Order: sequence, then structure tokens, then C-alpha cells
Amino acid sequence: MGKSPQGKVFLIPTTLGEIGPLEVLPLSIKRTVEAVNYYIVENEKTARAFIKKIAPKKSQPSLNIQLLNKYTDDTELPSFLNPCLEGKDVGIISEAGCPGVADPGAEIVNIAHQKNIKVVPLVGPSSILMALMASGMNGQSFAFNGYLPIDKGEKKSEIKKLERRSKELNQAQIFIETPYRNDKLLKDFVATLNSNTKLCVACDITLPSEEIKTQSVGNWKNTNIDLHKRPCIFIFQA
Repeated sequence: MGKSPQGKVFLIPTTLGEIGPLEVLPLSIKRTVEAVNYYIVENEKTARAFIKKIAPKKSQPSLNIQLLNKYTDDTELPSFLNPCLEGKDVGIISEAGCPGVADPGAEIVNIAHQKNIKVVPLVGPSSILMALMASGMNGQSFAFNGYLPIDKGEKKSEIKKLERRSKELNQAQIFIETPYRNDKLLKDFVATLNSNTKLCVACDITLPSEEIKTQSVGNWKNTNIDLHKRPCIFIFQA
């Protein structure tokens, strides 16, 4: 008998907040979720809720779920892909948006490539890309920097360094922050950046409460916006 084909790893995007999945996700996501029974997720409760919303007829007891978060032992990760070696597909689901981008799913994808397992990225919302699209900043040269340091002095130094890089390279600089620190980060940008530097704040992307605004740092000094506990992307360009 010939060797059975390997399963694939599907990167399954989710919504960016409380909105119906089919408002922002294509039917291909629904079909994939209906077909796949093995999943690697950050949070089992929210992953099951997402699966139930997009594929309500799918049997929850049939799901085999592995957790991938900061508590996961790295030595366990290769075994998460054992179903693929047995010909079964595996889905990776992020807490929000696209797996593998600012997301621990990237570690599993790397292992999949090492094992020559096919990786299939599916279409869905990426808050990072959508914020850049709507910012009016350079979409041909940009850098995603993730989180800035928490220490006040280190944060200020990093912001100034990246502002210089932005000016030298004509490059948009993209950041995320823990939602309860959003207001503080906006204040730090306004206090540290040159008044002529453009700053975009994009929050609640794809949701009814979505707000996306780009203006100079000087104008942000006179703008009131409540970002507390709202998922946000920050972008600046000098």
C-alpha cells in the first residue's frame, strides 16, 4: 500500500470583536471549520464559541483541541502536528484576527515547514494590515514593532529611535498595546514625537464602533478620544 497523504495546517482567521463571523469572514472559513476536527488555539472557551458561531451544526465533542499560549511547553509543540502525519488536517485559531501575525501560532507554522507539512493561510481580517490600509501612510515600506517597552525612559528612547528611522527610510511604524494601556500610549506618542509627525489611531476595526483617524501629532494634542479597553493599532510616520 502507498503512503497516505499528510494532512494540512489551516490558518483560520477569526473576527476582531463581537460581530457575526460571516459579516467579515468568507464562506471558505465556514467550510474549513466544518471539515476540521483538530485545532490548536490560544483559549479553548473562546475558540469553541467561535466554532459554534461559524459552524453551529458541528459536534463540539468531536473537537480535539490543543492549547498554545505562554504556559505551553515548547517541547510539546511538535506533537501538536501528529494528526497531520496521520493524514488529518489541523486548524490554528488565534484569539482575534489572523494566526501567526503577532500571535504564537507562528511557532507551529515554523514546525510545520520543518516537517514538510503544507500550510494553508485563509482569508480574513488583519487589524495591522487594515489599519495601514486606512492610515494613508506608506504601504510600500512599513515595520510592525509590536509592543513598546513598559519602562517610561526606555519607551521614550525607542519612540525617538523609530521616529528617526521613519524619517530616514520614509517608513510607517506600526504598534499594538494592551487595551487598558492605550490611552497612556497615545499620550506618550503625543508627548514624545515631533509635532509634524503623522499619527494614526485605528480602534475597533470592523466593529460598529470603529474609529480610524490620521493627523499630525500637533493636532492630536487638541483631540479627545477614549481608547480604554478598545483594541487599537497605532501608526506613525515622520
